[in-house]
Amino acid sequence: MSTCSRIAAQMVSPGKGILAADESIGTMSTRLKEAGVDPTEMSRRDYRELLVTTPGLSDGVSGIIFCDETLNHVLSDGRPFAQGVRELGMLPGIKVDTGAKPCPGLPGETITEGLDGLADRLARYAEIGAAFAKWRAVYTISDTGPSWGAITSNANALARYAAACQEAGLVPIVEPEVLTTGSHSIDRCAEVTASVHAAVRQQLALLRVNLSGIVLKPNMVTEGADHPEQATPQEVAEATVKVLRAWPNDLAGVAFLSGGQSPERATANLAALQQHQTPWPLTFSFGRALVSPALAAWHGDESLISEGQTALATHVAANAAAVRSRGQLQSA
Repeated sequence: MSTCSRIAAQMVSPGKGILAADESIGTMSTRLKEAGVDPTEMSRRDYRELLVTTPGLSDGVSGIIFCDETLNHVLSDGRPFAQGVRELGMLPGIKVDTGAKPCPGLPGETITEGLDGLADRLARYAEIGAAFAKWRAVYTISDTGPSWGAITSNANALARYAAACQEAGLVPIVEPEVLTTGSHSIDRCAEVTASVHAAVRQQLALLRVNLSGIVLKPNMVTEGADHPEQATPQEVAEATVKVLRAWPNDLAGVAFLSGGQSPERATANLAALQQHQTPWPLTFSFGRALVSPALAAWHGDESLISEGQTALATHVAANAAAVRSRGQLQSA
């Protein structure tokens, strides 16, 4: 088994998910400000340390995704974040894309950038202890979109990133996210998500990316945020698994993003997904659905660190329990 395959299997190990704490400086600063926290570099570091040092976090989390700023920070005891995370029983990861930008030739659509200098950056991240990386491509559903140009351009970028990661010895998290923006139906989301995944699979194959050494981080198939009716967890799970079945058996695993769902809905949908038999694990890689409750409970008050950590631990435990139910069903 290759190094990437071994690490990828560890990332999707039974009963565990991946914590996404990789918000950009701008996004994290905005969220801190909204919570009443002065958005400084130190407050961003303090908040990420609160998350990382939550007691028992490794019971339900296999790895944590950071942004560049955090991976270069040190904990209050002087240990670099990557070292501290490993010593706490988890794998450190790094977001390496530089965000979605307007795509030339495709008005209103985006292309995720960050390939320039990527090999050198990956080498540096590996040197300071990162075990995996993440790249996010986003697709917006409209009456006519996303266009095939946007789908294939982003799929090619994801594949080039994934190939570069494996050459550097890092596991790539491949994140093609179909956004919930809009009033589209769950069937329309399924149609677009299937097209996006087909393009990603094609591009990964063209660049000879080893699927056993990647983790797929897709959206769940849901209706748009402005759709008048909300699908049930069972409907979401059925539509999602139907799309995913096109992936080969050797894929290491699937770790769903929460995509702006409420913590409760994301967990309910994750639990429903465990009712379906698949050749690869179905777990979680949630961001807002896990970290937002912690931020709300802490809101920058040093005396409320334990409350923030309790909020995080509670939501991690609920999702880990949902994932563990899969093993119980399969052994029944």
